[in-house]
Amino acid sequence: MKVRDVMTPDPVTVRVDSPVSEAAGLLRKYHIGGLPVMDGDRVAGIVTETDILSLLDTGDLSDDLWLPSPLEVIEVPVREFINWERTKRALTDISNMEVRRVMSSPVIAIDEDSDIADAASLMLREGIARLPVLRDNKLVGIVTRADIVHGLGASSGEES
Repeated sequence: MKVRDVMTPDPVTVRVDSPVSEAAGLLRKYHIGGLPVMDGDRVAGIVTETDILSLLDTGDLSDDLWLPSPLEVIEVPVREFINWERTKRALTDISNMEVRRVMSSPVIAIDEDSDIADAASLMLREGIARLPVLRDNKLVGIVTRADIVHGLGASSGEES
């Protein structure tokens, strides 16, 4: 079975100069975990949920010893408020950041005529969950681990 048989054709994409908030909105809208990032008609990278979540490093709360006290009822909400304020600042800072600053690059892609076993092997070796699919170095689809599993399931169902 070939990659073209299980891929999603014409995937949702985002431009390298798009804000991270746009990429996050597309991931949410289409219920997907990653987007090819385009620079003109060239795949420049890929941006995933993990890439965006990594931007939310709000720092750790103090590791100081914290003993229960009569002020405990006030202390816990104050600590949570401080952490929420840090998170809000982090979200504001990243919302206008260009996707090019967070995407994975160079992109790991596969040709549409490749066997799905090769795609699965590449994903496992690289520790990734999706591959842009190319035809003559142009984006024509995207294939995920789930696509490969579904393809294998469909082919075994046909044989039964």
